[in-house]
Amino acid sequence: MADILPPNMLNERPRTPAGLLSNQEKDRLIERGFLGLYRWYTARSQETRNWNPDRSFDWRHMNQNLPPEVITIIQGFFAVEQYAPDFTSNLVNLVRRSHGRSHFQLRWGSEEEKHADAWENAVLFSGQRSPAWIAEYKDRLRSQTWELPFPDAIHNLVYTVFQERATQLNYLNMMKIAQGRSEKPHLRGVTDPVLAKVAQTIAVDEAAHYNFFLEGVRMYLYYYPERTLEAIKNVISQFSMPAATLVPNWQEFYETVYRAGIYGPRDFSRDVMQVAFRNLGIESRKALEEGIRKTREVPDFEGGNFKTTAIWDTFDYGAVEGDVRRLHVKIQDYEKGIGFDLYDPTEFVENPEVPKKPGQAADD
Repeated sequence: MADILPPNMLNERPRTPAGLLSNQEKDRLIERGFLGLYRWYTARSQETRNWNPDRSFDWRHMNQNLPPEVITIIQGFFAVEQYAPDFTSNLVNLVRRSHGRSHFQLRWGSEEEKHADAWENAVLFSGQRSPAWIAEYKDRLRSQTWELPFPDAIHNLVYTVFQERATQLNYLNMMKIAQGRSEKPHLRGVTDPVLAKVAQTIAVDEAAHYNFFLEGVRMYLYYYPERTLEAIKNVISQFSMPAATLVPNWQEFYETVYRAGIYGPRDFSRDVMQVAFRNLGIESRKALEEGIRKTREVPDFEGGNFKTTAIWDTFDYGAVEGDVRRLHVKIQDYEKGIGFDLYDPTEFVENPEVPKKPGQAADD
């Protein structure tokens, strides 16, 4: 599997049949896409989501009579976000040779640390946990280290797509509770405008993170379809939320989240996995697994790419190609506004491995 590395650092690649992109060229194109996406993302983040965890919320007016279930959930959110330094450093080290991805992870980490501070403030201003308790709990959390769920870049990239979408869903459903819109009888009547704004603000960040990682997976899916689909299959087969093995009393937190209607197995299937699949042009988990199985049954003739031809029916490749093209248009528009296009423009290069439909021209 190719890593996301600058082309001058890539290992020597196998010979490629004429008319096909080499792995080295695919890696270069993905790297350039990530760099352009990172630049666009950073500018938009600074313009539209430049909030402060202390000053952006009216903490003095937070509801101090929230039910214990809500406090347990807020405390759990705070606990998970305490591992932001580990999330960031481990991912930066994994992709440090990629300008776009490593710098984005630094930007991502700066936004995640705001989430950690905001949820800590929520715990503090709830009035139900003392500063001494919070300090001791935080020290206990940080005495352990979060490790990457997978050893390679592509699996961790795929993992973050599902994880960011799941986190966004958690916070959106917390916002719904704080707005007094819970469908659960034991939480009806709970209202806290401050908590609702916190959850909504962080959920918007998580949506932006989801879209960044989604665009990255689409680029991989476009240039390395078989390997990317295999990574997606592997990730969803063993997916769990980050820090599940590190946070004290995780089971109590998880059960409280489930009973509150915030997140559970059905939510993951319906509102996380199926949403991500739809965004990636995959019909269903069954279709994904069946397509990979059929691909494995096709002989892999050296240099002929016969094996990969069986993968095209597994997902909507045309939709993915359209998404990657649109990403590059967005990047190109940004570069024109800065002047990068005059010196070092990002260009979209079609993957010639894709079988064309009868009568379809190469540029269609």
